[in-house]
Amino acid sequence: MKKLFKAKNFLKLSPVVVAATFFAANSAMASEVNEQVTSVSQLTAQSDNLGQVTSVSQFSDVQPTDWAFQALQSLVERYGCIAGYPNGTYRGNRALTRYEFAAGLNACLDRVNELIATATADLVRKEDLATLQRLQEEFSAELATLRGRVDALEARTAELEANQFSTTTKLVGEAIFNISDIFGTDDRAVPSGVNAATAPDLDSNTIFANRVRLNLNTSFFGTDQLQTRLQARNITPYGTNVTGTNMTRLAFDGDAGSGRTNSGVGANDIELDKLNYAFNFGDAIRVKVDAFGGEFYENINTFNPDLASSGRGAISRFGRFNPIYRQGNGGSGATITVNPKGPITISAGYLSNRANNPNDGSGLFNGGYSAIGQISFQPNQAFNIGLTYAHTYQNTGGPAGGGTINLFDSTGSVYANNPFNGAALSSDHYAVEAALRLGPRITIGGWYGYSEAQGKGAASGNNAYFETYAATLSFRDFGRQGSVLAFIFGQPPKATGNDFVQANGVRRQDRDTSYHLEALYKLQLTDNIAITPGVLVILNPEHNDNNDTIYVGTLRTTFTF
Repeated sequence: MKKLFKAKNFLKLSPVVVAATFFAANSAMASEVNEQVTSVSQLTAQSDNLGQVTSVSQFSDVQPTDWAFQALQSLVERYGCIAGYPNGTYRGNRALTRYEFAAGLNACLDRVNELIATATADLVRKEDLATLQRLQEEFSAELATLRGRVDALEARTAELEANQFSTTTKLVGEAIFNISDIFGTDDRAVPSGVNAATAPDLDSNTIFANRVRLNLNTSFFGTDQLQTRLQARNITPYGTNVTGTNMTRLAFDGDAGSGRTNSGVGANDIELDKLNYAFNFGDAIRVKVDAFGGEFYENINTFNPDLASSGRGAISRFGRFNPIYRQGNGGSGATITVNPKGPITISAGYLSNRANNPNDGSGLFNGGYSAIGQISFQPNQAFNIGLTYAHTYQNTGGPAGGGTINLFDSTGSVYANNPFNGAALSSDHYAVEAALRLGPRITIGGWYGYSEAQGKGAASGNNAYFETYAATLSFRDFGRQGSVLAFIFGQPPKATGNDFVQANGVRRQDRDTSYHLEALYKLQLTDNIAITPGVLVILNPEHNDNNDTIYVGTLRTTFTF
């Protein structure tokens, strides 16, 4: 016995072996293995999962024919210092470290002291006390270390509890510092049919701007989440007011109080940007209710994992994902995702842009809205494909409605986003997306989208048609773990056909084709800091080959905390 305890490397024994060794004489046989260390947090977690038993028969995996059955029976029924797992098992073949044995020994010592103090000392034999004394002496160092670590852990826990922000809420933050500029032409881009000679100048002018987001993520049951997001930003979009086209917009632009366009007022004011609550309904259904700031691209899969994030993905607005996911952007509603633990996932959602507005032409169901449905098929970890459909109705909501017509949420041309010159419309969108992993680091993906719009009101009887596509290539851990090198090529949304003709005789249809080229490298300096230099090239802006190529250069630094 003594020789066994003083072995250079303590034997990696199961609880059954320990019980039999010290309480059933001459019955243990074991072989020496290397020592392991179990942290206090692990021991605490293990102890939380154990339950005291009063009879060895309560263990479903311990049989009377087991060689250590009598030893366990003695420990359980005479001393009550053996615990099992909540599922009624003892797991006697699991490996044991010295620290775990010391913790169990301490529990038995406490139990023996309790028996003595309650005048039941006759249950404790002199031989048992002698054995326990030798064990206590042998493991005195481990017991002292364990007690010291537990004391330190209790002190740290008390400090955290006294200074914690909340018992239910975590704060997750992101801050972006961005330097950018535009190059390549003397004139702003103009749509087809517009006189380019009258376009304002496009001046190169370097800017330095920022965006800060603070997410308060609250969970009440462990599987649910209430998200409250605060935002402040002052990044003037490279949109129609600056370059003449929204094709040059960055993924993270916008001013406070401006929604998703530039107001020029209230820069860096703090605003409530998003409020939603997500929870599970059974094992296979996830429900998300958006009270404000709902976005389909945050609720369902967009098949572009390396580039979908505005702060850590693509540098352009268009390059993040298929514009079909921007339908209903910023609205209120709900999204349901069904995944019965198989290769098929089904999602459906509804968002209303002015759900809180009681005026005629607004509200949850009477104003502008978008409904989306998606089926994705992922037979393995390497390949994922999805089919997506969305139906959208957009109107201005009357004089007090405050609505706008923006079919693709400021991606693509002016004619694509406002095909009927401000008139209300309904539209149907069809899309396919896919992502294929070529090994653990290379991912290729892309999308294709086709849309049809029907004019309402003053544009009734007119139809318009649109197309968009893109291909992406990304290399993970390129040069450094966590870094991403990526390339994007595509066609922003284009009005390929339109019956609507303006009063000046100009048909709101794009006659040429723009091409989107993007290259970026996200350099992950630390776990919390990433620097992303990137360049965006727009050929034939506004689908008009009379416009010169526009270049956008940017250096984005993202801090996460």
